[in-house]
Amino acid sequence: MENKKEETITEDMITEETSVENNGLSLKSNDKVKDTLFRTLFSDKKKLLSLYNALNGSNYEDENLIRINTLEQVIFMRWKNDVSFIIKDSLNLYEHQSTPNPNMPLRCFYYINDLYHKETYQEDLYSSRMFNIPTPQFIVLYNGTDTQEEKFEYKLSDMFTNKTENPALELKVMVYNINKGMNEDVKNACEALKGYMICVDKIRDKVNQGMSSTDAVIQSINECIEEDVLRDFFLEHKEIAMNACLYEYDEQKHIKNEKNISFEEGLAEGEERKQYDIVLRMLEKNVPLKNIADYLDVSIDYIKQIEAELLAKA
Repeated sequence: MENKKEETITEDMITEETSVENNGLSLKSNDKVKDTLFRTLFSDKKKLLSLYNALNGSNYEDENLIRINTLEQVIFMRWKNDVSFIIKDSLNLYEHQSTPNPNMPLRCFYYINDLYHKETYQEDLYSSRMFNIPTPQFIVLYNGTDTQEEKFEYKLSDMFTNKTENPALELKVMVYNINKGMNEDVKNACEALKGYMICVDKIRDKVNQGMSSTDAVIQSINECIEEDVLRDFFLEHKEIAMNACLYEYDEQKHIKNEKNISFEEGLAEGEERKQYDIVLRMLEKNVPLKNIADYLDVSIDYIKQIEAELLAKA
């Protein structure tokens, strides 16, 4: 039995490459692409088999049935794709996401193309003999803070410019909302998934209460160990789990901040364009420059610049 000190996650377990700042993630130029807690957790075949069973209502027990074939070189926004694997004749791509992504079918389309190429590159595509390929299944486990349905589907055909009843190409992605009160039967059937969300919720709650992400992660993992939530996993992979949690949480925050900044910039650009158009119309009506400046609370120089552009186009 390990002593209390050995069972405790501490700040010195944060690796040098993981740098966290108050305003989001600080990425160093030599950073390697990080693993998320989800990916780290479900790289274990036993846990992955349990998740497969929970989602499919199956009861496989031999984790050796699983052949993980995740494409390590495929990266999206500094994240590796989570996990893909074959069991029996089924090829499964599982992703977890903290932000809604209706473009997921297209991402999966690119990804499955590479996977099928990897599986069949030795086959002769020009042969008169049909060869078999595993049946695909695309699953997203959503745990973001935006309100989403408990279970819904993204379709590739929804992205098509011209909608048809029977599209020549289709790809469906099933999304499971795994937040509190959602798909509890799936979480209860997979201890690792349930534990993952308990940890995520702990971190979120502590950050929302004003705690730093570093302290929130440390305290949440220690609480999980004490409460026997993924205890063996956290004890065996202390440093990996610590850094995966930090990177996962702060990357999510970083992405959200970038979206908010883009939205605010878009609003600012819209207001600026609106103001520009008003000046333009007033100049075309020969309104005196001082009157325009007073009306819009802008400088004479700004108006003169627009006036020069108008004269140049004349």
